[in-house]
Amino acid sequence: MAPNYYLDGRGLYLQVAAGGSKSWVLRYSVDGRKREMGLGSLEDFGVADARERAKKVRLLLADGIDPIEHRRQQRIERLAETKAAAVQARTFEECAREFHKSQDNEWRNAKHAAQWINTLQSYVFPKYGDLPLAEFDKAAVVQALSPIWKSKAETASRVLQRIRKVLNYAAAKDYCPGKDAEFWAQVKLALGKNDRARKVEHHPSCPHAEVGVLLRTIDASTATPMVKLAFKFTVLTAARSGEVRGATWSELDDALTTWTVPEERMKAGREHRVPLSERAQQILRDAKALQVQHCWTGEHNPLGLVFPTPRGKEHSDMTFTQLLRRLKLPFTMHGFRSSFRTWGQEETDYPHEMLEMALAHSVGDQTVRAYARSDMAAKRRQLMVDWARYIDDEF
Repeated sequence: MAPNYYLDGRGLYLQVAAGGSKSWVLRYSVDGRKREMGLGSLEDFGVADARERAKKVRLLLADGIDPIEHRRQQRIERLAETKAAAVQARTFEECAREFHKSQDNEWRNAKHAAQWINTLQSYVFPKYGDLPLAEFDKAAVVQALSPIWKSKAETASRVLQRIRKVLNYAAAKDYCPGKDAEFWAQVKLALGKNDRARKVEHHPSCPHAEVGVLLRTIDASTATPMVKLAFKFTVLTAARSGEVRGATWSELDDALTTWTVPEERMKAGREHRVPLSERAQQILRDAKALQVQHCWTGEHNPLGLVFPTPRGKEHSDMTFTQLLRRLKLPFTMHGFRSSFRTWGQEETDYPHEMLEMALAHSVGDQTVRAYARSDMAAKRRQLMVDWARYIDDEF
C-alpha cells in the first residue's frame, strides 16, 4: 500500500507511513479544533479491535470530553498512583539512611555521623527497619525503645530524638503524614520516666592541686613516649581528648603558639582557638622530634597527626582511659577539664566567661554571643600560661 490515510469510516483511518508501518488513527473535532488520535498499530489491533477502540473514543466525545486530554489525564493519574505506592512502600530504614546521607555536610565529624546511624542500626532497624513509614506508629517507637529506656537512659533518649528527626524528614518529603507534639507526648507517657533529665553524670576529676603529681606519675609509667606527650598536652590545654588525638600539624601556626581546632572537629561545631603555653609548645617540639627520630613523617603519617601511633594512625579513645586504669587512678580524661575549671574558679580572678571560652563552652544566649564576637584569645593566653605554671611547679 502506498503511504496515505485509508478511511474505514466515521473518522477511523488506517495510516500507512513512508517506511511501510501501518497504524490506526481517529480524526475528530472538538470545540472547533481538528484533532488526530492514535489508536495503535495494525500489528496489535485488527480492524474489529480498532473499530471498538474508536467507538469508546466517540462515547467520550458524546459526553463533551476531549479523548486525547482524557488519555493524558489518565496517564498522569497512573503515574501519581505509582509514585504514591512507591512512597507508601518506603521503609523507616530507607528513609533514615536517606536522611543520614543528606546530612553529609552537616555532621561535626565522621565519628559523629557513624554514631548517629549506628544507634538506629542497633536498636531500631532489626525490629522495625522494614516497616513502611505509614505504619511506623506510637507502638513501634515505644516497643523499639522500651528495652533500653531505663537501663540505657542516655542512649534511649538520643535514639528517640533520632527517630523523631527521621519521621520529621519523612513528613517534609511527603513520604508520610507528620507527627504532632501530642504524638511524642504520648510516646513519652507510654515509656514512662527515665532518669536522663534528673541524673547528671559527672566525670571523676583529679583535684587541681594534685594534677602536677599525677603528670609525674604518667611520666614514670610504661606508656609510650608519644602517649605521654599527648596526655600531658591534653591536660595543659584543657581540651577534649578527641581533639588532641586528632590534632594535625596544619592546625598549628608556624610558631606553635596557637592551635586552631576546626569546627568539624569541635563538639559545638564552632572553630576553637587554643593559646599555647611555653610548656605546651615544648611538648609539640618533643612530638616533632620523636616523629623525626622514628621516621613517623611523610607517608608514614599521611594524616599529619601531631601525636600518631607508630602506624601513623590516630590513637584509640581508650588509650588514655586504659593508661589511667593500669595506674589505678580513679579519674577520666574529661575530668581534667573540670580540674582546670575548678582551679580557675577557686585559685584565680579570671572571669567566668573567659574560663568557659577556654573550655569551648557557649557563653550566654544567642543575643549575647552575637554581640560578644571575640573569643578573648589574647587574654586567654595568660590564663593558659598560669595553668601551666600551676601544674608545672614540680612537674
